[in-house]
Amino acid sequence: MAVYKPLLARHLGSGREPAHWPAPDLPEYCFIGRSNVGKSSLINMLCGIGKLARVSNTPGRTRMVEHFRVEGTLTSRSPWLLADLPGYGFAKASKSDREAWRRMVHTYLLQRENLMCVFLLVDVRLEPQRSDLDMIEWLGGNGVPFVIVFTKADKLSQPKVASHVARYRKTLLHTWETLPTMFLTSSETRQGRDDLLAYIDAVNAQWGR
Repeated sequence: MAVYKPLLARHLGSGREPAHWPAPDLPEYCFIGRSNVGKSSLINMLCGIGKLARVSNTPGRTRMVEHFRVEGTLTSRSPWLLADLPGYGFAKASKSDREAWRRMVHTYLLQRENLMCVFLLVDVRLEPQRSDLDMIEWLGGNGVPFVIVFTKADKLSQPKVASHVARYRKTLLHTWETLPTMFLTSSETRQGRDDLLAYIDAVNAQWGR
C-alpha cells in the first residue's frame, strides 16, 4: 500500500455557466451523487486536505460547479482538474431549483470537453435508489464515461458491504450487458484512495494535449 500523503490542491472557483469555469486545458474528473452521499468528504480524503471542499450536514448546500486543481497523484506529477457538482435527490428543493440544477449539470456533463470521467458516488448502505439508477442510465445513454464509487463502506460489516454491492450489480444487469467499473471507499478509513488515484493516473496517461 502506498504511503499516505497529501496532494497539492487548490480551489479555482465556483460557477454556474461554462464561461465561469476554468479553461479546459487539463484532464478533468467530476464527482456527483445524491445529496449527503459524502462528496466533499471523499474529495478531502482523496486529496488529503481536510477542508479543501466544504463539508455540510445540510443537504443541497453545493449549488454551483466547484473546481479544484490537483498537482499529480501518488505516482505522477501531472496536474488535473477536479469538479464537485451539486447533489441531486434533495426532497426539499423547489421545482425551479431542480430545473436549474438539471440545466447546469447537463450542460457541464455534455459540453465540458476535457471531462475524462464522472465519479458517480453511491451510498453503499442503501438499496438502489431511483435517482442514482436514472443518473446511471442517463450517463450511459449519452455516452458520458463514468465509474461508480460506493461511499461509507466503513458503516457496514464487510459481508453486508459485499451483499449490497452484489445487489447493485444484479439490479444493473437488468439493463447493462457490461457493468461499469466500481470502487469501494470510506472517507473515515481512507479505503479506496489508492485505487481512485491509480485510476486517475491511468486515465491521465490517455490525455493527448
